[in-house]
Amino acid sequence: MPDTARFGPAGNSNSFKEQGYKTTLQAPGYVEKMGLDCYEYQCGRGVRVNPDTAEKFRRKAAEHRVAVSLHAPYYISLSSVEEEKRQKSVDYILQSARAADMLGASRIVVHTGSCAKISRAEALELAKGTIQTALDALDAAGLGHIHICPETMGKLNQLGTLEEVLALCRLDSRLIPCIDFGHLYARTLGGIAGKDDFRRILDAIGSVLGEEKLRDFHAHYSMIEYTENGGEKRHLTFADGLFGPDFHPLMELLAEYGSCPTIICESAGTQAEDALAMKTYYHQQLAKE
Repeated sequence: MPDTARFGPAGNSNSFKEQGYKTTLQAPGYVEKMGLDCYEYQCGRGVRVNPDTAEKFRRKAAEHRVAVSLHAPYYISLSSVEEEKRQKSVDYILQSARAADMLGASRIVVHTGSCAKISRAEALELAKGTIQTALDALDAAGLGHIHICPETMGKLNQLGTLEEVLALCRLDSRLIPCIDFGHLYARTLGGIAGKDDFRRILDAIGSVLGEEKLRDFHAHYSMIEYTENGGEKRHLTFADGLFGPDFHPLMELLAEYGSCPTIICESAGTQAEDALAMKTYYHQQLAKE
């Protein structure tokens, strides 16, 4: 468990190529040069990881002291009403876990699915069953050490409120919540505005899952534009300034609570730079404690 929060990008910022980097094998060196310490490998559109390349990436991440996580395919739906889609989702999770293991990652971030055709309670029960099946599949494949991180989602018709994700994570101690603060901001139509709003989120994690999970949860962070009818519309950068959530209150609370999460920035093209802005302010708050 880290002594302080870790910060890094989801994939490669625009500056990755602008600085002359060419392949993802160079990402760990880029992350370290940017002053960051974690990286989320993107498999949102499918798991295509060459074993030889993965082994080289694992060695590079270790060399540059970069903690790695992996984002599983976006089309995973734990709560689909179609059993075939749920079974395929289990297979995508298994593929993601195999790739994560090769890359040296111990966490995979997983979308929870939709509840447009059924009640939220029914969708949650389906998702619980799919997660348990996925855990059993990981155990059978010798991948029980890989943590599944169900993610809070930004669209109103998606499963993935804070309460729903915490309920999923209660199923097994290996499940780690991925708290996407931008998604929660979008699905509450701007409802995360100040320190008390962030405090309620952190206190809920501790209350439902315990102090260990509060200390070492997984997180995504970005500014997100939303619409009144749908929730999340698109990811922005910190410089856009029109939407939130503002990261400063959260960094202050992480220092106050002694929480050391892994925080992956998903800004639209400036994810490394914006991750560094969070890390800098967080360490300024630690110095005050």
